[in-house]
Amino acid sequence: MKLHTTNYKNTFIETSEDIPVSKAEIPPVKRNRTLADIQFEMITEHPYKFTSDDVMFECYAQKNDISLKDRADVRRVFFSKGQACFRSSALAKRYGFGIHHNSEGKVAIFPMEGEDYKNLVNDDAVIKVKAMRNKRK
Repeated sequence: MKLHTTNYKNTFIETSEDIPVSKAEIPPVKRNRTLADIQFEMITEHPYKFTSDDVMFECYAQKNDISLKDRADVRRVFFSKGQACFRSSALAKRYGFGIHHNSEGKVAIFPMEGEDYKNLVNDDAVIKVKAMRNKRK
């Protein structure tokens, strides 16, 4: 079975062109956790610890109540099909965070108004891609 990945290396996902905020906002915590809330918590509590695949699968596992003992098998099935990457994440499309993937593919997020965000945008050694637009042109 061919496995797909959402991982990037040495890449910075900038906020979308039509982002509705001018500075980063923390995703609200709701009774039923959102993907953005789970992603934000995982990445801010453990920057550069997880790959995009780790975060995306953990979101799926939490939302679908996958037990710890079943996760390895379910993860293989999950990545047997292509999955949306962080370019489609509300963190970059709605809440104003850029997502950096380091040389090992581990991720951290940076608020769009911050100095680290600007430094990554201006770093010629880092590949830049934009988050997906919220609306079609």
